[in-house]
Amino acid sequence: MAGGVTGGGSATWSDRFEQGLHPAIERFNASIGFDITLLQEDLDGSIAHARMLAECGVILEEEANQLVGGLEQVRQEAASGLFQPGLADEDVHFAVERRLIALLGPVGKKLHTGRSRNDQVGTDLRLWLRRRLDELEQHLLGFQRALLDQANLHSNTLIPGYTHLQRAQPLCLAHHLLAYVEMVERDRQRMADLRKRLNLSPLGAAALAGTPVPIDRRSTASALGFDGIYANSLDAVSDRDFTVEFSAAASLVMVHLSRLAEEVIFWASEECGFVRLTDRCATGSSLMPQKKNPDVPELVRGKCGRVFGHLQGLLTMIKGLPLAYNKDFQEDKEALFDVVATTSQCLEAMTILLQEGLSFRSERLEAAVAADYSNATDVADYLVAKQVPFREAYQLVGAVVKHCLQEGVLLRELTLECWQQFHPAIEADLFEALTPRNVVAARTSEGGTGFDRVNEQLAIWNQRFGLSDQHG
Repeated sequence: MAGGVTGGGSATWSDRFEQGLHPAIERFNASIGFDITLLQEDLDGSIAHARMLAECGVILEEEANQLVGGLEQVRQEAASGLFQPGLADEDVHFAVERRLIALLGPVGKKLHTGRSRNDQVGTDLRLWLRRRLDELEQHLLGFQRALLDQANLHSNTLIPGYTHLQRAQPLCLAHHLLAYVEMVERDRQRMADLRKRLNLSPLGAAALAGTPVPIDRRSTASALGFDGIYANSLDAVSDRDFTVEFSAAASLVMVHLSRLAEEVIFWASEECGFVRLTDRCATGSSLMPQKKNPDVPELVRGKCGRVFGHLQGLLTMIKGLPLAYNKDFQEDKEALFDVVATTSQCLEAMTILLQEGLSFRSERLEAAVAADYSNATDVADYLVAKQVPFREAYQLVGAVVKHCLQEGVLLRELTLECWQQFHPAIEADLFEALTPRNVVAARTSEGGTGFDRVNEQLAIWNQRFGLSDQHG
């Protein structure tokens, strides 16, 4: 966005240059094709700068009014499609300035007093990302709400719990879904935290060293809604930490989306069959008419690579740059724009998937948790309650499972006599303790999957979202 050169016939550069850029280099150098995205922020920053110049007596009040009027006209022209800068404009900043000069004449040339494109683009990019963070917060809240709505529907539904993708222990399905609600809450906290560091104004740092023009940096910062200003002009124009920090936070959002996506894909498989996909969020095969494909979660899982790649690209771009501004910074925008767009689209798609795209098969889930050995730990817990040391109980239950596998039966299908051959402390009440619903209900430790604990958590989250008691 800054530091480049163009032809001597251009109004962009000083008379130091005698020849124009090679056409291919002009195309290579230009960023107008993508940084036009920052137009609204560039106009906002320029309006604040013009008003500040008048407040400080650098330009006349009337001139500031003319500049503001011209900038608002550019905004209107952009909205109606009349403002369409081309390659010769190089970037959004020069495109606006040239149009302003065309509208106002010599007054338009005063706008750039006391600033550089270096601090200007830094300001624009922060304003743009700040707005996107506000929008992303709404996407995250919507996704959280969709998860919570499903959890409220399934506070009494069971689902197999896994470790190492092997059946481990039965869970309350609402407990499983609330785990993702917690993940998203951390995502929201990270976004809010980085917003604090993002919300400082670099405007007035100029190219790298500040300016002798008597400006008021805090005035423009306040007008643009920043919390303060960068204390060091070099840092102000060269800081792109916020692009990396945002991309890292967005990468974690995508990780969480992808983990849920992977589970939905697994749940929807014929081998598992825990959910049905609706026609609203699935497609078919061009060859196999019986198939219904989980396109949404597959795409979300795949798009993680884009966001992760941009994070790595931004880190690589910044790592070797000397202070202060370098043209390398032109590469931050397309990456940042795509991270925002991809993360927002994936959040929206997964929210719709939860709302309209799947339904849990409660009967299938109930049957699944009754047809495995995931209640083995509860036999050990039962024996511990009978004063059997845990490690002894653990080994004993391992032997019982081995016996069941050899006989082709489940734990609940063993007779009491058979159980008592393994340990005389076992009584008939074991069979009640081994039912999946009682296994889940028994997990009453704080943060556990027991129904009472889950209902407590549902009540807390429903209160946060202003919902009445939804679960049952």
